[in-house]
Amino acid sequence: MIGRLEAHHAALLHALEAVACSGMRPQQLADDDTVVLGAWQEEELVGYALVAKLPFDAELQAIGVLPACQGQGIGQRLLHDVAMVASQWQAERLLLEVRAGNQRAIHLYRQAGFGEDGCRKGYYPAAKGTTGREDALLMSRPLA
Repeated sequence: MIGRLEAHHAALLHALEAVACSGMRPQQLADDDTVVLGAWQEEELVGYALVAKLPFDAELQAIGVLPACQGQGIGQRLLHDVAMVASQWQAERLLLEVRAGNQRAIHLYRQAGFGEDGCRKGYYPAAKGTTGREDALLMSRPLA
């Protein structure tokens, strides 16, 4: 089941983010222009997605799924519901950025209809266990 997370879910979200490491801060639950969706399995929070409202677009700012639950379609369902939220906001596009080396996420986004718009060279700090900065791929999908 996927539903909106509220302030009282902050501790659960923090625990999930500690494992998923997707860049989500539990304080973002209280932002007026964001929605945080959670994916639940048997009363356990196993995934989340944060979408922010922009003037004409929406941006997927973070998405994470417990490693043990990856490959079960949770990310796809979260992306679907994020697109529904953005459509309700009448956003024209859904935007995101992703580490260029995160091939699993890039594959998920392409399956969900995202196309590559550009690249930010050296945007991300080195991933754990690596050296050098990593590029960010900019991706979007139309919502109309």
